[in-house]
Amino acid sequence: PNRLEEAYTVKHCALSLVGEPIMYPRINEMVGELHQRDISTFLVTNAQFPKAIIDLDPVTQLYVSIDASNKDALKAIDRPLFGDFWERFTGSLKALREKGQRTVYRLTLVKQWNMEDENDEEELCQYVKLLELGQPDLIEIKAVTYCGKSDASNLTMKNVPWHSEVRKFADTLCERTNGEYGTAAEHVHSCCTLLARKKVFFKDGEWHTWINYPKFHQLMKEYYASNGEKTFSTVDYLEKTPSLQ
Repeated sequence: PNRLEEAYTVKHCALSLVGEPIMYPRINEMVGELHQRDISTFLVTNAQFPKAIIDLDPVTQLYVSIDASNKDALKAIDRPLFGDFWERFTGSLKALREKGQRTVYRLTLVKQWNMEDENDEEELCQYVKLLELGQPDLIEIKAVTYCGKSDASNLTMKNVPWHSEVRKFADTLCERTNGEYGTAAEHVHSCCTLLARKKVFFKDGEWHTWINYPKFHQLMKEYYASNGEKTFSTVDYLEKTPSLQ
């Protein structure tokens, strides 16, 4: 009975995989309704609407999809609708930098598309430049998921990196940031690695990448009560990352 009741109690909402959620003109109203119900918000954007990012109220965690390191690769992979897609992309990253709460770059690695060679200095430098633009709190690096043959895609299993390749890419990227980011967690089965900004999340020799949800909801209530005057930042709702031991 308790588990059934728990299943009917929504605690988290992923605003993702539904097109471009940030385009919804009443997105702040929707996010507000979720927060009033103590439901966390994880919003993912494709980085084509910088003004919408600026106007967005705080969310629990704001993701930007980084599908390529340069203009030509981004055009080939994302097939963007706008002629000024690169300017929109970089503008979105600059807007992300000004957000006070948790921000994430999500890199989906596709062999022969956006990770030609982990030793390719030019490509790695381009990724580092994108990091400098948005200065995200976290970087989620994962392998593309192959969903079978499709007329809309020419991807095959050959394009899916092994976790060892994802981890090597992540380690090399960390090195290129001169230690600003470190590997905070990884999940081998999911081919996913999480990098975090050390000065924010690494304290007293331990990572603090988890979220204190009660504290976040308290901070949002204060934010709304003050009509947005009382702001807060990532460090205000950190929680220690549990040990795997």
